[in-house]
Amino acid sequence: MTHRLETLIDQGTGREPADIVLKGGKFFDLVTGELIASDIAICGDRIVGTCGDYVGKTEIDISGKIVVPGFIDTHLHIESSLVTPHEFDRCVLPYGVTTAICDPHEIANVIGAEGIQFFLDSSEQTIMDIRVQLSSCVPATHLETAGADLPIEKLLPFRDHPKVIGLAEFMNFPGVIHKDPICLAKLDAFYGDHIDGHAPLLSGNDLNGYLSAGIRTEHECTTAEEALEKIRKGMHILVREGSVSKDLHALMPILTERLSPYLALCTDDRNPLDIAEQGHLDYMIRTAIAAGVEPLAVYRAASISAAKAFGLRDRGLVAPGWRADLVIVDSLENCKANMVFAAGRKVTDELFATRKPVAAVGLDSVKARPVQAMHFGVPYFESETPVIGVMPGKIITEHRRYRLPASGNQTGVDLERDIIKVAVIERHGKNGNHANGFVQGFGLKKGAIASTVGHDSHNICVVGVSEDDMALAANRLSEIKGGFVVVEDGKVTGEIALPVAGLMSLEPYEWVRDTLHDLRKSAYALGTTLEEPFLQVAFLPLPVIPHLKISDMGMVDVDKFQLI
Repeated sequence: MTHRLETLIDQGTGREPADIVLKGGKFFDLVTGELIASDIAICGDRIVGTCGDYVGKTEIDISGKIVVPGFIDTHLHIESSLVTPHEFDRCVLPYGVTTAICDPHEIANVIGAEGIQFFLDSSEQTIMDIRVQLSSCVPATHLETAGADLPIEKLLPFRDHPKVIGLAEFMNFPGVIHKDPICLAKLDAFYGDHIDGHAPLLSGNDLNGYLSAGIRTEHECTTAEEALEKIRKGMHILVREGSVSKDLHALMPILTERLSPYLALCTDDRNPLDIAEQGHLDYMIRTAIAAGVEPLAVYRAASISAAKAFGLRDRGLVAPGWRADLVIVDSLENCKANMVFAAGRKVTDELFATRKPVAAVGLDSVKARPVQAMHFGVPYFESETPVIGVMPGKIITEHRRYRLPASGNQTGVDLERDIIKVAVIERHGKNGNHANGFVQGFGLKKGAIASTVGHDSHNICVVGVSEDDMALAANRLSEIKGGFVVVEDGKVTGEIALPVAGLMSLEPYEWVRDTLHDLRKSAYALGTTLEEPFLQVAFLPLPVIPHLKISDMGMVDVDKFQLI
């Protein structure tokens, strides 16, 4: 270590040539808000010189460009990108995301501790610095069937791993407020460490009680008013813009220079097709600036504020002694990454080729019983039927009630009011549960869409107009070991196999991206009006998000936290 320190000091003072010097550009000082013309000297994985002239063993001309700190995605589920951590690394790092704080909650709900170990093993190989939060709620609730159970005893062996930050999003906020012993055991074990929150719409004294358990960050705010209350009560708010949950525009009023020290950015769930078409955190940055947000505020949220919130004290500024995670952009406004450095290494295909592979896990996780059309029937009754109301761009759903038409002794769909069937089928081989209900807002006129990505327990979720097509789609998922399937008039018109725990592909992200493009076309052919129908399907079984959801046990009134 002493020799390394001597080298850092010698290169920083200019007594020795720096390993790399970026010359001719400016850097964005997130302390003062200034653009400063300066060389940037790098030694190993550290910045050692700014605000001066340097000689380098390697010198790179960045004239006309601006250097900003690498971006930090403060909360995401890599599984929702539908690719493995290695492919996520290769997909997202070129957009400037040099640190990703992930919760392997999805794979943990399917295969438990083995899934967390897979992510930790992968994080030790990726070029991007992937940090792991230990999944706090597996199973997420008692209202669904998960594939695994992670009590505190199974989490503690991971606690001291160098890639672990703390405890991931604590979704069971009713369990915290009402002092559920299992919840309290986990919170007590990690008290004083970082504990991530998840408390949509929680306010008042209930929020105070939730925060008193030591929870400090949260990504579920959907209005500026909600975010302000949580900021006032000491929370660091993670502004989210994913493939389904799009909260950036609603939260722009709080993206100010004054509040930026208490804000960060995250994607939560974003797929490769959206990344290819729009970008990642870079998309959030340029979208915010185009809407009038001060560049200093959003760049702080994307880096230094995020780093401080999660105790990553070595990154987030372009300054001597700080980790050399750097993004070279054309301008602050367009935030287009021309070049990226991760821990002092220029990101190239050759750099990715140095990583060691990690063996895939969970390749036989879909154990659902075969189903037939008759299994999707709902007996008719004359009173109003609860209907899940989908709201585009949100994972919050409304609890609606309608009198639905009869079809013999069965309750039928109502295409005029855009009400179709939804079903969740237990797929972990535990009990064979199968629950049916109704959903409004997909726009389907025919066919069915099915998925093994069904937050959080990842049972099979299928929506459709035709019971025959719903059965075909669900059964096809077992044949391909998980994924997404689109069926129209008795034929599979689109599919993507996700055999890693029924959540991730074994293929390169480019293949996943292109296949998703074709799959989306197949879904649009059914009439769907949703921009991202597959992840919208995936969030229908999420019984920790208000107001009405469905699990393999039945329809769930989330406000009452009970089955209907």
